[in-house]
Amino acid sequence: QLQASGGGLVQAGGSLRLSCAASGRTFSSYDMGWFRQPPGKERDFVAAITWSGGIVYYADSVKGRFTISRDNAANTVYLQMNSLKPEDTAIYYCAARTPRTYGRTQQNAYDYWGQGTQVTVSS
Repeated sequence: QLQASGGGLVQAGGSLRLSCAASGRTFSSYDMGWFRQPPGKERDFVAAITWSGGIVYYADSVKGRFTISRDNAANTVYLQMNSLKPEDTAIYYCAARTPRTYGRTQQNAYDYWGQGTQVTVSS
């Protein structure tokens, strides 16, 4: 089970840190991802991190501004979001999957999903 938190309302240029807490003993064996769904649009990939934390991936739209990380001891994955823009407004979802070498940016390659947390960036 995944529980996302940390969303809220922030002004453009501000920062937020999202957390995704996982229950269960096998968190450290899962690759993790963050996706987002803007109002009226489809859900898109944001960032992903391998089970060990050794490799990370980002959507071009967030490179240099967002950082994904994980703490396997705490069963938590984070998304640090800096220099936020109004176009970052969306519901953010965390997801987990068994490790594989393909599909890191594809929703249907993830096995488990959190409930989402709303991020709103005002201009």
